[in-house]
Amino acid sequence: MPFAGMDLPTAQDVKAGARLFVNTFRVLRTSSDPDEGRGRLQERLERRETNFLALAGETIYANPESPYLRLLDLAGCEYGDLERLVEDDGLEGTLQLLYRRGVYLTVDESKGRVPVIRGSSRFEIDPSRLHNPRIVPDMVAHTSGSRGTQTSVPAQLSRENRIPELDEARGRYDRVLARWAVPGSNTLGSLVRDGMRGTETARWFTPVDPSHANLHPRYLWSARAVRWAARLAGVRIPHPEFVPLSDPAPIVRWMVEVLGTGRKPGLHTYVTPAVKVCQAAYEAGIRLDGAHFHITGEPATAARLAAIHRVGATATTHYASTEVSSIGAGCLAPDPLDEVHFRADCVGLVQPGAHAMSNLPRQALLVTSLLPGTKLILVNVSTGDEAEVVQRDCGCPLEALGLKTHLHTIRSFEKLTAGGMTFFDADVIRALEVVLPARFGGGPTDYQLVDEDTDSGAPSVRLLVQPRLGPLDSEQVRRVFLDAIGGGSGADRVMGLVWNDAGWPVVVREAPRVTPGGKIQHVHRVSK
Repeated sequence: MPFAGMDLPTAQDVKAGARLFVNTFRVLRTSSDPDEGRGRLQERLERRETNFLALAGETIYANPESPYLRLLDLAGCEYGDLERLVEDDGLEGTLQLLYRRGVYLTVDESKGRVPVIRGSSRFEIDPSRLHNPRIVPDMVAHTSGSRGTQTSVPAQLSRENRIPELDEARGRYDRVLARWAVPGSNTLGSLVRDGMRGTETARWFTPVDPSHANLHPRYLWSARAVRWAARLAGVRIPHPEFVPLSDPAPIVRWMVEVLGTGRKPGLHTYVTPAVKVCQAAYEAGIRLDGAHFHITGEPATAARLAAIHRVGATATTHYASTEVSSIGAGCLAPDPLDEVHFRADCVGLVQPGAHAMSNLPRQALLVTSLLPGTKLILVNVSTGDEAEVVQRDCGCPLEALGLKTHLHTIRSFEKLTAGGMTFFDADVIRALEVVLPARFGGGPTDYQLVDEDTDSGAPSVRLLVQPRLGPLDSEQVRRVFLDAIGGGSGADRVMGLVWNDAGWPVVVREAPRVTPGGKIQHVHRVSK
């Protein structure tokens, strides 16, 4: 696929790779008490309010460059006021009150795409001002941004977030683990954390060829730095093996081989790749009884989970983001099946409810950082997702650990997620309303993406093109669209490569779908 010019590694990339090598070796060589982290989760739950106030005092009120300081000033909330609010109303009560007073950020505001407007006040946010000034990053993740801009998210290799009880409750230590994930800081961080906890990752499959000419060199260099440092530290991290979404047969074979030894394979991946594996097994008449999928990154709909279950495999959903890391740990007795336990030890959470503002849905998730080692300082920042938030007794081990708040039916309202890749609506809108009409004719309502589950549970992404535009080369339309949303040098390029390999979107000459209210949405979602 003809992406625009290939970027060369910079001196900053080389320096970052060297730092990553040294720090990976350091954390993997640090001796670990077998009981490390025991009781840490309970301690965090007990200290949520104290941790929040300490973090706010050190990174917001003592930091004149913090965007939240201006929002809190507009709300008339000094630090002493914040302390009294927390004492009187608790953490969530305080966050809810702050939200109603304008202390929150939408996705676009937090990424500097649009100005923050509160009453007569208007100001811009530099996303780097949200970085936690207390940490020195070992890696930097780059999220896709609209109109070519990107947002960086620092990450630090640390044992701080290791909670052995969560891994034991999920039964991770009883499985042969593998990952099917793109090269990048999130995957590398997960591989290193596996090494920290002594849980060896047997295989690393990637849906993007690490040697692809259009992939930024940082992906290849960083993976090598982590693997070499781990080897020096006496920890094995597997090399990435290219397995495209269009042919998951190698992963099916790996699972069958593991099951044949009497052990159980566990695959960490996105929802779509998990469905792809199970669909391939089903079509080949292969059962995967005993295999388990740890899935994240996309809505785990009933149809997609059914595709996993019909070959005898099981799945646990997890809710996380680049900015926040873990938000929800998969429930082991879910109802519904995509239910997760909210990580209340790490994050504060409120929803707009009847006080929804800035086009935020009533069930939008607004998260707040609590831990000193958090990547970003967040106070009522929208994740771009909405969900049902409930309190119930599930009886699973995670409830016994104190995680009693559940989230389910988690869906994005600001992003398009399919095939494990996420694009912000602003990027998709520009492609549909500007790029495609300029190249092939028509107007802003002549192109539409349809994201739907097929009867088999496998996802499908179609690009509807108004038939009245006349004869068009469907493959050319698809490539122009992919160039428009995946032409950058970082995460957006990876996303475009994955979609291209999967054959998405499929161009269909069909009029865009119209809602009952007469609207043509940019992304029309259909769930089975």
